[in-house]
Amino acid sequence: MFATVIVFAALWGAAAGMLLPRAAHRLSVEPEEDWRAACPAGHPFTGFAKGWVGTGRCARCAAGDGEGAASPPLRTVAGAATYAKTLRFAVVGGVACAVLAAATGDRPELGAWLLLAPFALLLAVVDRRVHRLPDVLTLPLAGGAVALLGVAELLPGDGGSWAGALLGGAGLGGAYFLLFLINPNGMGFGDVKLALALGVVLGWYGWSVLFLGAFAGFLLGALYGLGLMLARRGGRKTAIPFGPFMIAGAWAGVVVGALGAG
Repeated sequence: MFATVIVFAALWGAAAGMLLPRAAHRLSVEPEEDWRAACPAGHPFTGFAKGWVGTGRCARCAAGDGEGAASPPLRTVAGAATYAKTLRFAVVGGVACAVLAAATGDRPELGAWLLLAPFALLLAVVDRRVHRLPDVLTLPLAGGAVALLGVAELLPGDGGSWAGALLGGAGLGGAYFLLFLINPNGMGFGDVKLALALGVVLGWYGWSVLFLGAFAGFLLGALYGLGLMLARRGGRKTAIPFGPFMIAGAWAGVVVGALGAG
């Protein structure tokens, strides 16, 4: 049974990852721009959910309609053009969800982790590309975390505390808001909104996990910045997308917390 849960989680994460490239392409725009409504070659998105949901493929591009389109580049997979890094999305999503399942087991909060993980990955990708954490993702992520963990606490065998999750969201969100007020050029308000959601998921397992996950995010971001300076690709004032490191740190914190609750 335990192995089945891990395999299902891996397949879920991989399948969700395969659907992310299109959404990432559409959301990776500057703040003053509208969400993209067409593929890189200009073909309008159509289909389920107004074209937001679907694989990272464009059949019209594969048919030779609009060749030579602008970035991001398209690759050909199984007869259809696809956005770059589609396989990478699936691998990262599958591994992340499989590890969460292995750490959490069959406790009810696993359902929350698996549903939230693809959206967190999408946020990380968008922030890495355009240094932006869209409200259309951060705020629903926080609300979804609160609702899903609230349901998890009503089910038998949960390993955390919904009250702790609420306090964690308020605590981490408040801490990031304070950092934003102190240095608005170094901390974006999107990071503050993301901190609300991450505080909820980390707070579920207690304050020690919250501190661990938050610290891991800062540590990863600092190491990345140091690496840029050592490689002479940036300096002390070089802006870096902090969202991916916040999310990676929170993922690590949840894994540790889930193992400790087992």
